[in-house]
Amino acid sequence: MAQLDHAGAAGEDSSDVSALTARLTAEVNQIACDKASAIRGITADMKMLSLNALVESARAGEQGRGFAVVAKEVSDVGHRIETIARELESELVKRTGALMKSIGQMADRSTGERMVDLSLNAIELMDRNLYERTCDVRWWATDSAVVDCATAPDPANGAHASERLGVILGAYTVYLDLWLCSLDGTILANGRPDKFKVKGRNVSGAAWFRDALALKSGDEYVAGDVERQSLLNNAQVATYCASVRSKGQSRGKPLGILAIHFDWETQARAIVQGVRVNDDAARVLLVDADFRVIASSDGQGLLTERFPLAAAKRSSGYYQDASGAVVAFHVTPGYETYKGLGWYGVIVRRAQGPAARESSVQTTSSGPVAA
Repeated sequence: MAQLDHAGAAGEDSSDVSALTARLTAEVNQIACDKASAIRGITADMKMLSLNALVESARAGEQGRGFAVVAKEVSDVGHRIETIARELESELVKRTGALMKSIGQMADRSTGERMVDLSLNAIELMDRNLYERTCDVRWWATDSAVVDCATAPDPANGAHASERLGVILGAYTVYLDLWLCSLDGTILANGRPDKFKVKGRNVSGAAWFRDALALKSGDEYVAGDVERQSLLNNAQVATYCASVRSKGQSRGKPLGILAIHFDWETQARAIVQGVRVNDDAARVLLVDADFRVIASSDGQGLLTERFPLAAAKRSSGYYQDASGAVVAFHVTPGYETYKGLGWYGVIVRRAQGPAARESSVQTTSSGPVAA
């Protein structure tokens, strides 16, 4: 089975302890069989010589009687040697076979565990990225230009807020756009008005907007699931929201909602393609709590495919599916104040023939999914 490499470098069999041990064990097994076969060949020759000697002693009559005794002893020794050789070969084949099976199981387990680690690495990288998004939206919701526009949404304040949001976008390239919305869902200003003509549009029907209206303070935030946003040329976005409040104070009166649209597809692709899996047959995924594919190293199935992850309420583990593919996964652990949305990092290593399908990979678990 192909190996996963933490460092991303292709390792030869000689540098992999499991592969090296398996190869040497197979060589010992072959040598033992060859030598046992050679011994049987020699004993066959001895028995033939003994038989010829018995025939000749019989022809010699009384004078050949003593020689016949020696010939019979030679034949008996040959039989004993042959028996020992067969027993030796049988035991060696049995023991080396068990050893090779054990080595294969250990290699499978090691590979599965490394795949789980890499799955965790993928979702942790995304968690840390998204934690920063939750900090950004809460911080920018206190910007004076944003607060002023939400307080008095006249043309001058709207233009100033749009300019300020544009400055932010110039420094933070991971966003497609930033929207300042009134409490009725009307977009008052955005950071890229030349590219996205969204001012005046109403987003009150969006789930992220409705959730944001229920926020109790400026310290809270909304992390939306990945979706296609029609107002942003149908781009894939993850939207984060925070309350805009009077005087920028956490407990101030709600004035509006700041929504920031994370450029999901571009950023997520960089993460899944950056997971250092040294295996052309592997596919790295991020899936949401409903197992919908939200990122894929091969670019397939985005927001349309539901991956049949057999997590069975486990937070992490690996298993072999019906096709022989090895599937490793790890649920989001969250990061700092970002608790995550129940997403998983997943790595799928497709089966590569009958031998792969007969692999002894075991299903393992690391405990229940965190609440």
